[in-house]
Amino acid sequence: MGPGGGPALAAWRARATWRAKWGPWWVSQHHPRPSFFTAYSFAIVTGALFLLSWVGQFVFQLIEVRNDAAQHGSALDWVQFWPQFPSSTFENWQSEFLQLVWQAVGLALFFFWGSSQSREGNERVEAKLDALLKQQGLDPTEFEIQEVRESEKEVRGTAS
Repeated sequence: MGPGGGPALAAWRARATWRAKWGPWWVSQHHPRPSFFTAYSFAIVTGALFLLSWVGQFVFQLIEVRNDAAQHGSALDWVQFWPQFPSSTFENWQSEFLQLVWQAVGLALFFFWGSSQSREGNERVEAKLDALLKQQGLDPTEFEIQEVRESEKEVRGTAS
């Protein structure tokens, strides 16, 4: 072990210096950070759409409550409106997120389990392709031989 603490410590210091200079470890020295709007454009657009839809919900719910109050001969009562707005917002979010989570998790589980609705078996697809090739007067085994030859060439090409 040398006076500087050894090669491991020197490597750690080099990484720490690089991180301090260039940012997180996944940011390359050759690729500087993109601008804020470029890096987070999807989040910005999603946030803007969220705020727009939430303001829309507020406006239309306000119109509905005001019309209900007018039908009953009273004025809009903001004290009763404010608890009603977050309540309806959370009801909407709960149903939407529950639906979204079920779709994402359910589809992932069904795909993982190999549900008949999630994908076709490889054998069935191969049989369809073979039938189409035979219908065109082509020999399906010739294509299998070509695929094997091409994959062998790729393996040899990457190995050398």
